[in-house]
Amino acid sequence: MNRLSRGLGSLLARYLNARASGPYPHPPTDLEAMSQLLQPADVVLMEGNRRISGAIKYLTQSTWSHAALYVGESGVVDDKGRICRLVEADTEHGVRAFALEELEGLHLRICRPVGLSPEDARCVIDYVLARLGDRYDLKNVFDLVRYLLPTPPVPTPWRRRMLALGSGDPTRAICSTLIAQAFQSVGFPILPVIDTEVMDAPDCRDCLREIYHIRHHSLFVPRDFDVSPYFAVIKPSLGYVVDYRALAWAGPEHAATSNRPKTVSLGASPP
Repeated sequence: MNRLSRGLGSLLARYLNARASGPYPHPPTDLEAMSQLLQPADVVLMEGNRRISGAIKYLTQSTWSHAALYVGESGVVDDKGRICRLVEADTEHGVRAFALEELEGLHLRICRPVGLSPEDARCVIDYVLARLGDRYDLKNVFDLVRYLLPTPPVPTPWRRRMLALGSGDPTRAICSTLIAQAFQSVGFPILPVIDTEVMDAPDCRDCLREIYHIRHHSLFVPRDFDVSPYFAVIKPSLGYVVDYRALAWAGPEHAATSNRPKTVSLGASPP
């Protein structure tokens, strides 16, 4: 039975990871500019162009459907001889290292952990590198079936938890779950749950203190790194100064005619 479930899961994973039909909504990122900005332990967010991407973006109410961690010189080379500087976890290939060139044509964003020490950055990278080869639990077919509908009819409060479904096996990981675990391993916050309580101090009876609770790693989604107050958002296209005065804008005459609304007189036949 497990063999049948894994076989069906592999077919579903292959289908969901295929490129989606239709136009890509945003301009692609300049990878040359991206490569000059990236630093170890940066999180790279992607607006994917696969079938699974639409469902993830809907469930997370976000542009971002996938995340990877920049690890720098990983020592891994792909079959094309390219150095693999990023690590991701996806449904079809599991946890793998891949080259930056594979992101050609995609809309990307860098999220940089602010104040992360070089020692802890190394620990975060070592954590994900140690997971290379881990597989997604393909025998749990239901985890993949939920992505077959681009916009599944799920109430908003349930959407995040829908993404968290899984076998619970710690050797299985997808997308932002692995990255969240890596940062939590060094105590770096992403989006902690914060409670306040009254301090038990005789000289300050009305003082409050904040208590940070670690959110379960299975509940993290790519957009959390984008909205986290502990990560700086870097747009690769802004890595160099754009001279807006040198842009080739259309002339006033062209703009006036192209933006003018078309009107049709009542009783007249449209052209």
